Formats: sequence, C-alpha cells, structure tokens
Amino acid sequence: MKINEIPLFGGIREENLTEMLKCLDGREKSYRKGEMILTEEESSAGAGLVLEGMVQVAEEDVFGNRNILEHVKTGQLYGAAFSCAGIKKSPVSVMAVTDCRILLINMNKVIETCPMSCTFHQRLISNLVRIMAIKNVALNEKISHLSRRSTKEKLLSYLSDCAKKAQSMHFTIPFDRQELADYLCVERSAMSAELGKLKKTGILDCRKNEFWLKEM
Repeated sequence: MKINEIPLFGGIREENLTEMLKCLDGREKSYRKGEMILTEEESSAGAGLVLEGMVQVAEEDVFGNRNILEHVKTGQLYGAAFSCAGIKKSPVSVMAVTDCRILLINMNKVIETCPMSCTFHQRLISNLVRIMAIKNVALNEKISHLSRRSTKEKLLSYLSDCAKKAQSMHFTIPFDRQELADYLCVERSAMSAELGKLKKTGILDCRKNEFWLKEM
C-alpha cells in the first residue's frame, strides 16, 4: 500500500507527504514476526501506522491472563487514543504478527495547532477523528460479544458478525484458537469443546481459521 493510499493521509496531496512526515516527526522501523513493538508500561508518546504486515494489540493482567484487543492490518493505526488522551505509559502491548514496517508518529504534532500553518493539517485531523470513530464502533462490537452469558453465545455472536461483514456464510477469521479464546475472554478448552458441539449439531464447520456457518 502506497503511503498516500492510507486512510490517515486520505485527501492529502502526494507532494505534501514529505513535508507532512517531517512535521509529524515520522520515522519508519521494521520488525520481525513475533517481535515486541511496544510493551505494557513502556513510555510512549506516539502512535504506530502499519505500512506493511499485521500487529496484535493486547493487554495482560497481573495473573498472566491475556486479552487481545485488536489485530491492526496494513494501513491501520494503533495507539492513537492513548496518545491523544495524554497517557504516558502504554497500557497495552503490541506484537508483530508478521514481518512488518511501522511508521511511528508523534500524535502531539497531529492534535496541536501547527506553527507552520500546514495546508494538510486540518484534513489530517479530520481523518484521525474518522479512524478513531471506526475503532470505537469495533470496540462496541467486541463488548456486544463479551456481554453474552455463555461461551457458546459469545462464539456465535462473533462468528455471526464475521459472516455479516463477509456477506457470506463462509469466511476466515484473523485468529488461531488460542487467540480467539483470548479475544472472547474464555478458556480455550471450553471454547474448543463448544466448537466441537456446534460441529456435531450441524450449526457450523471449521478448519483452522476457516468457518462455514449453516442454517439453524
């Protein structure tokens, strides 16, 4: 994906990109699959824009229980809300799911009035607000899944949502089994048992991260 095709930079002229990245203190870094990009409690005043690859944002409690918050794909942003809120130490960890390239951005440079009166700045803020609104919608969707009482109901709520987004009863999800359990905040063994029951009753079929939902 070209940098001028990324939603955060939508509507900004290509000739302004070099000036814009300098204004935002933008710097690019590469990470290998499985490498930690950011750890909890690490100082962070910026956000990361995934130029290539995918990263996973998660949080862990003092007992070692992990909650996957989101997978961030190419062209998407992570850490913006915490930075804009003035949170100095990251409450989440970020890990490279694949080899990836990240553009690190100083968010203070985005939300503060630009002393250079850059022509692109207002558009950048507008894009950021839209992106954060979309993330808020995704968070509400996850809350909806987690509000279901049983592991089975959480699974079906999430899978139903995936089918709607894919506009197909056949789709793939971005998680392996452990990651799906962490995302839904359930025990993996209990979730696997429920998946087995759902397959036996003919409600769904699955192979790794590929699912087929059937009429109930």
